[in-house]
Amino acid sequence: MIESVNAPRIVPLEHILPDEPLLMMGAGPVPIPQKVAAANSIVINHLGETMNRVIGQVKEMGRYVFQTSSSHVIGVSGPGSAAMEMAVANLVLPGSRVLCICNGYFSRRMVELVRRVRAEPVLLEVHDNQGADPEAVERFLQDGHFDAVTLVQGETSNTVCNTRLDRIARVAKRHGCLVIVDAVCTLSTMPLEMDRWGVDAVITGGQKGLSSIPGVSLLAFSETAWQQKIAHREALPFHWCLDAQLADKFWNQKSYHYTAPVSGILALHEALRLVCEETLTRRFYRHRLCSEALQAGIEAMGLQLLVDKAHRLNSVVGIMVPQHVSADRVRDHMSRAHKVEISGAFGLNILRIGQMGEQSRAHNLFRTLHALGSSMRAAGEVLDMPAGMAELERYLSNGI
Repeated sequence: MIESVNAPRIVPLEHILPDEPLLMMGAGPVPIPQKVAAANSIVINHLGETMNRVIGQVKEMGRYVFQTSSSHVIGVSGPGSAAMEMAVANLVLPGSRVLCICNGYFSRRMVELVRRVRAEPVLLEVHDNQGADPEAVERFLQDGHFDAVTLVQGETSNTVCNTRLDRIARVAKRHGCLVIVDAVCTLSTMPLEMDRWGVDAVITGGQKGLSSIPGVSLLAFSETAWQQKIAHREALPFHWCLDAQLADKFWNQKSYHYTAPVSGILALHEALRLVCEETLTRRFYRHRLCSEALQAGIEAMGLQLLVDKAHRLNSVVGIMVPQHVSADRVRDHMSRAHKVEISGAFGLNILRIGQMGEQSRAHNLFRTLHALGSSMRAAGEVLDMPAGMAELERYLSNGI
């Protein structure tokens, strides 16, 4: 046989990846525990009794993490955005009106998803790096009929938290709306009580608070939403892969939808098991302590945080970059000199440090804060690094 196209000469991964693994301290993906990594290396049959047992336990643990008794916990082969799209595509019908609460990049992504299912998004814009006000939401809902409300619990783009999500959800329910919540960066890092708050769909990604791998996500529908919008739906959703009724065949009926990402589901199983082993109460405390300690150290060093404490997201910390300092230079120096990676932002002059899952460990905080201070100095900023490190240590010591 004569090959019409020559085989490419490809450099092996060991010549592409850094010699020393980088500490991933950005807005995701995050470091994963060894047991999660080991599970991700296993391949099993995507059908059959072994997979059924795994799926059963993933659903059981998912109900705990979502704080729901709903039977409709579904895994999604794709990023958190795919789970977000599944929620919108199955709960929002063409021609319906949706109030989209927007205070950042990812809440605006929900607007785009609503448009693509031929519904009408109405935007409630929240400015000045603040969380949404339940009273403002109520005024919007009183002015016209809406079928659903979308919002993000934690905006990784600008590190704003909708801290009054519980009240907003209750307001929406009083007006007969379904509530769709993006909890991609917050689930298992801070409270979210799906049933008690009256949330109808909660979306999360594997690669953030759960400390699992990217590309496998988790979604929960309330029983009410399932019965009202999915179980008896006559018009087919726009997406075959993201059709919740078809996905239900695999996740609840031991039947076939498509070949599941078995390694990713095994990784997700172990990540959820570790969450359950730690318990949500202890996990929430660990995340809050570590994030607030990091924030205190950053401020003691002489830097400012973007968002006021009342609206601040603990899962991702936003740091204002002085005008004379290049954020890209700081990030590059942290990566090259200290093997620590953090994130830039979506058009904002900030740096973002994640506090999700395995990032929220004391040894990671000390290494990251030192790398940040050293790299800021290399970029021309004058900081009090000893004060920052001392404050971090003081905060952690008092909290443990």
